[in-house]
Amino acid sequence: MAHSLSGIPKQVMATQCVSKVELSISCSNLLNKDVGSKSDPLCVLLQSIGDDKWTELDRTEKVENCQDPEFSKKLLLDYHFEKVQKLKLGVYDIDNKSVDLKDDDFLGGVECTLGQIVSSKTFTRPLQLKKGKPAGKGTITITAEEIKDNRAIVLEVEAKGLDKKDLFGKSDPFLEFFKQGDDGKWQLVHRTEVLITIFVWDSCNPICRTETGYVKKKVGLLKEVVYIAHCDQVEFDCVHPEKKKKKKSYKNSGVISVKGCQVGYNYTEQKYKTNIFLYQLDHHSWFLYFSKVGIDFTGSNGDPRSPQSLHYLSPDGLNQYLSATWSVGLVVQDYDTDKLFPAFGFGAQVPPDFKVSHEFALNFNPSNPYCQGVQGIVEAYRMALPQVKLYGPTNFSPIINHVAGIASGAAQQNNASQYFVLLIITDGEITDLDQTRDAIVKASRLPMSIIIIGVGEADFKAMELLDGDDGVLKSLSGEPVTRDIVQFVPLRQFANAPKEALAQSVLAEVPNQLVSYFKMLKLDPVNIPALKA
Repeated sequence: MAHSLSGIPKQVMATQCVSKVELSISCSNLLNKDVGSKSDPLCVLLQSIGDDKWTELDRTEKVENCQDPEFSKKLLLDYHFEKVQKLKLGVYDIDNKSVDLKDDDFLGGVECTLGQIVSSKTFTRPLQLKKGKPAGKGTITITAEEIKDNRAIVLEVEAKGLDKKDLFGKSDPFLEFFKQGDDGKWQLVHRTEVLITIFVWDSCNPICRTETGYVKKKVGLLKEVVYIAHCDQVEFDCVHPEKKKKKKSYKNSGVISVKGCQVGYNYTEQKYKTNIFLYQLDHHSWFLYFSKVGIDFTGSNGDPRSPQSLHYLSPDGLNQYLSATWSVGLVVQDYDTDKLFPAFGFGAQVPPDFKVSHEFALNFNPSNPYCQGVQGIVEAYRMALPQVKLYGPTNFSPIINHVAGIASGAAQQNNASQYFVLLIITDGEITDLDQTRDAIVKASRLPMSIIIIGVGEADFKAMELLDGDDGVLKSLSGEPVTRDIVQFVPLRQFANAPKEALAQSVLAEVPNQLVSYFKMLKLDPVNIPALKA
């Protein structure tokens, strides 16, 4: 757990024209749109770009079954002292995995300026469904903090002997760190401050929960932290205040142990992204976010000459494969200096001998499979399509293992300079599921991520299994993934969405996957000195 050492600015000086601000969001008395349960709210932050147009800046996590959520994810934005920054915050009831909010119930919103929030410190307003129409008794509270310091306290914590709260089975405990504001109220934070209260809750739901007890401990910033860091283990009683009042013999509801503590830098994915995107391969400079593209040329796609085929080129020269390539490629190619991308196909019979290949260069040049930008990939695809014979089977493991082999070599360098991403576009009828599961589990220990875009109307249950959103993916032998590295989205969900929505969805998890890998190995971004003890 990492907690930033930052504070609320007492005033904004005129000479500090731009500063980074994070907003903490909580809501009360939200409308209940779900039947049989409570709403699952999420808050999205929009900023005006003029002419009554808005652009999304950030959004919180979803909180399940809660009408009084306190969101743990902070919303980050630049604060320009000299500008009027119009903001719109909207709260939605999320009942699906789509990033598009059009099909989610609107629970209310508010419009204000960032200056109002910063000057108020704590900004509370009633939620409205539209101007003049209140969203029941719902309110939203926003607090702002200036980010001044990227140091973090990293704690290794365990709990013992906690009260049993579940009727059947053991409790499901977790920790929350709160800090006390100037108004005396406690706020859920990711940073330590002068006064910390650690609340221990029992629930599968991260916000609406059953209280087990809490620890209230003053931390004199680094003085107390250094003390903890030099002890083998420090223990605190977890106290339930109501039980303490009722029983004189009451001691605690468990023990919270701080097993380790260190002060380091709280690097964000942006800090890694700006420092580690370049690597060298065959004398070409590459940015890491588009390491390889794999396109499905198996027979299940249908005859490319038939309008029913997923590979059929419409009169405007497009199909679902090209639409997906354009959507994602136009975003990620901005991270690359020479715009050269290796592009491959799999599952086709390839000339001249028409043997089945599970990994062939789209330009038919295996020694130099690189295409010039997204346009180059499209041109290579159009050239290859009439020359190959769609066949099978649909095997993912060969192309995953190929990228994993490159990533494995990079991992030996033991620095945060290389990370790889494989983009697979497929109709979803995978035939080597067990081998693919094994390949992904092995790859989860390496600096790489896998994006899978499903085209057509097939049943994508196998792809959803690989994604692991509904449970931890395991190999055939039962070994779980070290970390989640797969992001799957079906293209059909974005038929009526803005053109940028697909790219936003498939790329949403990659930055965190990148950061999680390097943090797992305790590797700092390159060109940034490690914090000395």
